[in-house]
Amino acid sequence: MAIKQLTVFVPNRQGTLVSITNTLAAHNINIRALSIAETEEFGILRLIVNDEATAERTLAEADYLIKVVDVVGVKIGDEPGKLTAALDVLDKAGINMEYLYAFMARTEKHAYVVLRVEDNAVAENALVNAGFHLVTEADVNKL
Repeated sequence: MAIKQLTVFVPNRQGTLVSITNTLAAHNINIRALSIAETEEFGILRLIVNDEATAERTLAEADYLIKVVDVVGVKIGDEPGKLTAALDVLDKAGINMEYLYAFMARTEKHAYVVLRVEDNAVAENALVNAGFHLVTEADVNKL
């Protein structure tokens, strides 16, 4: 039930990010979640989009280095302590989390979080067994 994340390696220079977002917009790609981390020379842009295949092809044609990674999306209550509860489930299951970030959209009562873990299937099972609902590609497309 993993969702697809685009990881884009980008030069850390003025105008690069706007070029990427402009390219996606020109191809009717809607960004649902994003994270960017940078070093002095390059950045790592992580994206969840409404049309992963088109976004991947479009950015590759623009000469960006892209990797598609399966990640776990989890729906959590939008109140204090709910993120901690989800993270605690993973911790108790012995699952290491590499990074996380949130979706740009939220519902009235929930927030969506993207988790990168060592083993998606184990993390998904642990979260579902603890009562959490996973975010699917269909959910991403509805946002």
